[in-house]
Amino acid sequence: MKLTTVTHVSVDGVMQGLGGSNEDRRGGFERGGWALPLFVDEGATYLEGVFGRADAFLFGRRTYEIFAGSWGAIDEMVDAPIGRALNARPKYVASTTITDPRWAGTTVLSGDVAAAVRALKDRPGGELQVHGSGELVRRLLDNRLVDEMTLFTYPVVVGQGTRLFPSTGPDAALDLTDFRAFANGITLHIYRPAGRPQYATDTADLDHMS
Repeated sequence: MKLTTVTHVSVDGVMQGLGGSNEDRRGGFERGGWALPLFVDEGATYLEGVFGRADAFLFGRRTYEIFAGSWGAIDEMVDAPIGRALNARPKYVASTTITDPRWAGTTVLSGDVAAAVRALKDRPGGELQVHGSGELVRRLLDNRLVDEMTLFTYPVVVGQGTRLFPSTGPDAALDLTDFRAFANGITLHIYRPAGRPQYATDTADLDHMS
């Protein structure tokens, strides 16, 4: 299976608490719910299609618990297109603390996550999707397990909160494979990891750019 990540970020890279004011208050975060008012109409329809094409889902613990308590438990969300996709397909959660998952169809990956994900990727199928799950995404990137990254960027600066990429960490080059803009200002970029970036080494490189 191809492993793809799907992440919603603000212009300043924040991914924390996008869905609701009380979704994730870690670190004193007080600006939750910044994405939901913008995610309507064509953007929402597009995301439904993304979920619908998945063969299986992979989550970090925190995102899994948020999804299980919403898409897996609230009637109107269970019956929505995204909820139907999530509830019908296998789900995997990387966690050392969840031992008895409450969401039907869930398998816990509690050991060597990288090895377990490689084994999943070796199975036949189309797409293993990771939604949210920032810590897990960074770990998967570090282990070169991500085949494709989808970023929904919202026209808002949140100004605080956890970002997709920390201020220090490994570098990566990305090939842009597709993009589009939605009417309300959300932009979509799809990237394929492409090794390490190239860096300028001397003034001759600057002269070449002028």
